[in-house]
Amino acid sequence: MSNSKKILITGGAGFIGSAVIRYIIEQTVHQVINIDKLTYAANLQALAEVSDNKRYFFEKIDICNRPELDRIFQQYRPDAVMHLAAESHVDCSINHPHVFIETNIVGTYTLLEAYRCYFDTLTTSAKNNFCFLHVSTDEVYGELQNSNHLFTESTSYAPNSPYSASKASSDHLVRSWYKTYDLPTIITHSTNNYGPFQHTEKLIPSVISNALAGKPILIYGNGRQIRDWIYVEDHAKALYSVLINGKIGETYNIGANNESTNIVLVEKLCKILDELAPQYKNGIIKYRDLIQFVSDRPGHDYRYAIDSSKIKKELGWQPQEEFDSGLKKTVIAYLNSKQIIG
Repeated sequence: MSNSKKILITGGAGFIGSAVIRYIIEQTVHQVINIDKLTYAANLQALAEVSDNKRYFFEKIDICNRPELDRIFQQYRPDAVMHLAAESHVDCSINHPHVFIETNIVGTYTLLEAYRCYFDTLTTSAKNNFCFLHVSTDEVYGELQNSNHLFTESTSYAPNSPYSASKASSDHLVRSWYKTYDLPTIITHSTNNYGPFQHTEKLIPSVISNALAGKPILIYGNGRQIRDWIYVEDHAKALYSVLINGKIGETYNIGANNESTNIVLVEKLCKILDELAPQYKNGIIKYRDLIQFVSDRPGHDYRYAIDSSKIKKELGWQPQEEFDSGLKKTVIAYLNSKQIIG
């Protein structure tokens, strides 16, 4: 894909999708066709800096709408697909699992079928250079109890929430379409993402938003759950690297080895906010005074952590952002432009 190609991206108005689009438009010569349903979690502000670029196209489309998908494939004739459209908030999946089944499973199936019909019309050369990249999550692997273990590409699936089960299902669909129909696909699993433009339903932006508003910062259980974090721009670069250089039929895990308990992470954010925005509300002395522990959520996994050695060794990708500096960038972005939505 050294020459200009047309890359179809689903969910490009979302947090990770918009970072991928910004990177491709700003750092490559490729064209991008962004299709997005524009649900509550979408944020077109995250695409403002590329929205007027002649290589960027946007279509408001639900991936469950097969006729519209067929139109997009025929109208734009893409050379690659990056599938990021998904419902992704675990709490919402517990309360409204049907939405996750519809978008993550039925939507992926519908997209795969539209892709299969389009792929059959391509020349042999175009088929040989095509890639369907399915972006998934480390949550499909379940949880890690042993502090010395990491998720690898061969870890067995053991999803514990409706969200992770729906993503696991979509992974299996993608793999089966590769095996059964010989469609070129690749799957990636990333750890928790953070950075500018993330919705306030997620932990880091919710902490920042609530702290500045003087609202309680709620922590599930004892706050000792461990997560591995990656700056969203590093993830975007990794996804592009997989699209360009990844091996068809393979899976790549993407992480940055930034493990932290939730409570330590929240306390780090509070200290950054103490430094950058010490305008306290509701009589508190420090932002950490707003921390409150609440009942743990059902099926809450204890620990996630990714082994990224495969993508580093085979594709030469390395995360660039240090965890502390990335957190500070995220806070500054919010303070400067209110980039977190909710």
